Amino acid sequence: MRQFATLSRRHFDVLHAIVGEYIESGEPVASRTVARKNPLSAASIRNIMADLAEHGYLSQPHTSAGRVPTDLAFQRYATTLAGSRIVRAETDRLQAELERAGTVEGRIERGSQLLTELTRGFGITAAIPAANQTLDEVQLLLLPDRRVLMVVVTRDGLVRNRVVQIETAIGQDELASIRNYINYNFGGWALPSIHRELKRRFELESAAYDAILKRVSFLYSAGLLDLGLTPEVHCGGAGNLIGLDLHITRERMRELFRALEEKKRILLLLERFLEEPTGQLRIQIGLADYHPSMSELSLIGLRVDLPSGLAANVAVIGPMRMNYQRAVSAVMHLGEAFKAAGLS
Repeated sequence: MRQFATLSRRHFDVLHAIVGEYIESGEPVASRTVARKNPLSAASIRNIMADLAEHGYLSQPHTSAGRVPTDLAFQRYATTLAGSRIVRAETDRLQAELERAGTVEGRIERGSQLLTELTRGFGITAAIPAANQTLDEVQLLLLPDRRVLMVVVTRDGLVRNRVVQIETAIGQDELASIRNYINYNFGGWALPSIHRELKRRFELESAAYDAILKRVSFLYSAGLLDLGLTPEVHCGGAGNLIGLDLHITRERMRELFRALEEKKRILLLLERFLEEPTGQLRIQIGLADYHPSMSELSLIGLRVDLPSGLAANVAVIGPMRMNYQRAVSAVMHLGEAFKAAGLS
């Protein structure tokens, strides 16, 4: 029995050659195949492959077949690409693409499209609101049938709309007064502080004689400034997974597509696997822990904190045999582009 060897740089050079070959062909890799592109002899490569197998990097599906990289091998291979150099020209190009979309929603949507185009995988981008958002301005518009459109814009660039039905008739001039009161008194305030201050003012005895404050109280009870912290999520490219040789049943394939179509599930996926420190690339080989139908899929992503207070999540889901160099590069460059372009 072979002694359990300590793995060297040479071992990992051979391992990376095997992973690259397997990504290209999808077939078990034989020692002679690696030897054609390596100065080492076939016998030396066989010994190295045996060491890699003992360490859990390679498996052998059949006695006479070559070796197949394990999840551990893909993890090692992909992680070595995380230090790839950022090309300024590519970041600038992606930044310009994002900036052409004027809104937060537009930039997030364009980001997912760019990831899909660059990687031919399933691209995901999400804007995660800050828990302590700051008010930029409020707009109020009277609609027919005693309805009011309330538009709240926060400093991180997010826009929240809500239409409420009111029982008492109100004019557009009154709405303008309420808007001006909120914007003048609370523009630049953090939302929790606004809520506390408004409640304090409503409780004062003088509030009963303040016509504008009474109207503010009325709309506040209807949900004014009650934004919630709903993330903006866009994803696309599920069709790129159809042609993959995934070893799952037709029912599991349907489950996979249902999972990818639900934005709540996508957010849970991002929360689970993008817990690394901000800006640090995360590579997760195999997603079976999240969903059984994703056992042969991998995720490459990162979280970027932006000056506006938002966080941008950028991720790609693809097969284990994906082009990791392309995926890592796309995620890293788009993350840099989001930092440069912002979302406001």
